[in-house]
Amino acid sequence: MKRWRLPLVFAAVAAALLFVLFKGFGRNPHEVPFMLKGTAAPPFVLKSLDGGEDVKLADLKGRPMVLNFWASWCGPCKYEHPVLEWGAREMGSQAVFMGVVFEDTEENARDFLRRMGASFPQLMDERSRMAVDYGVAGVPETYFIDAEGIIRGKHVGPIDPQTLALRVRELTQPAPAPTAEAARQH
Repeated sequence: MKRWRLPLVFAAVAAALLFVLFKGFGRNPHEVPFMLKGTAAPPFVLKSLDGGEDVKLADLKGRPMVLNFWASWCGPCKYEHPVLEWGAREMGSQAVFMGVVFEDTEENARDFLRRMGASFPQLMDERSRMAVDYGVAGVPETYFIDAEGIIRGKHVGPIDPQTLALRVRELTQPAPAPTAEAARQH
């Protein structure tokens, strides 16, 4: 009488596993829900890595911004940095590019920038307070903030030139009207 239970239990477990796998198809496993999209960028005041004056988000309003969190110990950041350097040179008139050093030392960050180039301002987030405010889960992460100070989106992982150009172009366009679903969430 107990022999029929084992195949039934196996079939139930297999069906549950297939259901979980099916639900995951078509989804990007790296995609993380981003709750700050469409909200005001959290304010910050950070020390400039070049020893200049502190940089405040409030002083940057009125221009779109590309904000990249990175670290010298981050392998993907090494691949991404030349793309950001290119973006700052090619699209710096359309958006302010800023780097934010994440969980790293000033010495290591400066050494990285000496080797890799530093054509746009770099900021030190010494206690990761800004990273927490922005919801940074790891590096590299790039945030796109419009001229009104609204976060339009973020890119997780190393960004490629085409995506960077597209996102900067989107920053110069009017913000899309909120959908009914987005209105209900706020």
